[in-house]
Amino acid sequence: MAVDLSRSMFNKVDFHCQTNNSSHHTSDITDDQLIVRRGQSFVLTVDLLRPYNPDTDQLRFSVQTVPRGSEELGTWAVFGIRGLEGFCTSKAKWKAVLNKGSALQQGRVVLDVTPPADAPVGSYCLSATSEKFMSAAEREVIMGKLVLLFNPWCKDDPVYLPEEAERQEYVMNEHGIIYRGTDRYISAMAWDYGQFEEDMVDICLKLLDVNPKFEKDPADDLSARCNPIYVSRVVSAMINSLDDKGVLAGSWSDYSGGVPPTHWNGSVEILRKWRKYNCQAVKYGQCWVFAGVMCTVMRCLGIPCRVVTNFQSAHDTDGSLTIDVFHAGYGVRPRDSKDSVWNFHVWVEAWMKRRDLKEDGSYDGWQVLDPTPQERSKGVFRCGPAPVAAIRAGHTDQKYDIPFVFAEVNADCIDWLVMADGSKKNIYSDTLRVGQNISTKSVGSNKRQNITDSYKQREGTDTERSVFKHALTRDYSIEGRPRKPKVEPGDQPGTNGTHEPNGADEPNGTNAPQKISMNIEEVSKPINGQDISLKLQMSSKDQAARCFSVNISTQVMRYTGVPSANVYSQLNDVTLLPGQDMSVPILVPALAYRSHMLNCDSVKVSVIATDKEQPDAIYLTEVDITLESPPISITVPEQGQHRRELPVEIVFKNPLDEVLRNCTLTITGSGLVKYAIQARLAELGPDRQVHFKFFILPYKSGVKTLLVDFDCSSFRDIKASCTIHILPATPWAGWGM
Repeated sequence: MAVDLSRSMFNKVDFHCQTNNSSHHTSDITDDQLIVRRGQSFVLTVDLLRPYNPDTDQLRFSVQTVPRGSEELGTWAVFGIRGLEGFCTSKAKWKAVLNKGSALQQGRVVLDVTPPADAPVGSYCLSATSEKFMSAAEREVIMGKLVLLFNPWCKDDPVYLPEEAERQEYVMNEHGIIYRGTDRYISAMAWDYGQFEEDMVDICLKLLDVNPKFEKDPADDLSARCNPIYVSRVVSAMINSLDDKGVLAGSWSDYSGGVPPTHWNGSVEILRKWRKYNCQAVKYGQCWVFAGVMCTVMRCLGIPCRVVTNFQSAHDTDGSLTIDVFHAGYGVRPRDSKDSVWNFHVWVEAWMKRRDLKEDGSYDGWQVLDPTPQERSKGVFRCGPAPVAAIRAGHTDQKYDIPFVFAEVNADCIDWLVMADGSKKNIYSDTLRVGQNISTKSVGSNKRQNITDSYKQREGTDTERSVFKHALTRDYSIEGRPRKPKVEPGDQPGTNGTHEPNGADEPNGTNAPQKISMNIEEVSKPINGQDISLKLQMSSKDQAARCFSVNISTQVMRYTGVPSANVYSQLNDVTLLPGQDMSVPILVPALAYRSHMLNCDSVKVSVIATDKEQPDAIYLTEVDITLESPPISITVPEQGQHRRELPVEIVFKNPLDEVLRNCTLTITGSGLVKYAIQARLAELGPDRQVHFKFFILPYKSGVKTLLVDFDCSSFRDIKASCTIHILPATPWAGWGM
């Protein structure tokens, strides 16, 4: 990009956008605007109207953040060359060095300009002056604007990430995988981050500029943007809309006035809608949507980031690090609890140094950030950054929000049976349930990486119990979340033990070996729209026969652990002989659950077995099942070429014995589809197929992902995706002749 500087002694300036952006890993965004990373030099060419004399001349440049800068706060700097040497007179040490490509006698001055590695990120205005060359009225000439980002390639930047493969994954990759489902039924969903779409930088900087801290004190906020800790807390708050002009409104039940969170395939459409409608919250998001959008913003700003899913995720509202779970006896409504265990919860991790906590670097590395509005942090709905290393060590007295995240992955569960008179009995004390299969996408592949060991010690070990007790005794008051007493009058807490039931097999609440075991197993793969076939396996190590009343209940669940409907129940009387194994069939008809699944995520099957002769001996087992959706077929060439059309065909077959109405297809994919393609389809009868054919025009090269969403009256937002390798454009045959 060359700028005409007529009416001054500066003829023109060339920002070398294509070359600079390429070396700063921002050319995927644009070649029309200078976007560089701090701590790394970029080339600037200034053409003067007369020769540059190193004995008498000097060039002075100033940069300041937009809309305003302050030399004292490090958001305005004066630097340049005096003779042949560079100089800087400001607190923020920008540096200019003469490049060997200069032709001083021809008035061409080529500079290598280096922003400091701790400069605030954002938009800057670059100006130039030369007292020797012009009158006082013409001394300052605005040369143009540039954008400065964090730099994970720079060792002096707190977000420096040593491994190039990880930088490619956690900064440069525009496509990812988000995991949902349950700990036993993990499903992978493609997500389009699209952080290098051309308008994303402007949108992400807009997000920073409308945060409440900027509106209260712009100068202080702009200065604080040098710190990735500060920026990440601002972004965590701004992704949700409860305290500010945030991007997304959350909803877990009513989606009127918007679209269900399951509709979204990626972040780009959400962020564009937010900007288009003057920073009004986009409706609606849930945890994986909040996390996906935050990952886009963080990668766009240059902070390495990845999306993480925690299965069996606890929501501890009172800081006790324990979760009360209430179960109903036959015909008894369970007692409400403010605590809950979600099938899964999604947040992000960002990579940065935490020298605000320890200089030795022991808290550096991955930090948990959670933009889903669950609890307030310092009065604002946000969470983190919480060092993963501190979570693993149980250091719940450190910043930020570590007690809450520690409980999400490591809380103990106490199961209570609510009796008909309202009293409750502790039937289970479980240290293992919470924090299962913590997952993220692997580096360089679409495989799932289990990172549970980075969050906690191995369950069942003495070390894990020691860390838990250490976490429980820390003083959280630094976080403004005092621990509250958990046990209410009349409650009888269970043991501090394992999965053991409390009852006749465990005199006085001790952890004696279990004599009766139960487990729910699949008979066939559970598919949405078909009967669910399971079996209850019971076995006895007792020396006497045991007679049980077995109550089996099935509920359609939201992923947050909230039941939506009771859809099926059965009551069996069984007798277990000594050493016997027994199988009890469970068949949940599709007609019982299907109408409830549109806005729900899983089916919970719970079994409570009560010994008829020893009513205090109560056993519990349960399983959360995610139903597999019918498949969508995408046919597209494996390779394509930049700016050449590619044919695509999408096929879906109705597996139900009813007509599918209100059928829609949504197709997205950064680099392939600039704006979402939406198509309304005709009604689809039983066993009928829909074939949808269209063309896409790839506008970026590289490995790209095409994402498809199918929605209708009976299935909510079925997903499919495929990858396509887009080759660079081939030069015309006549070129170079």
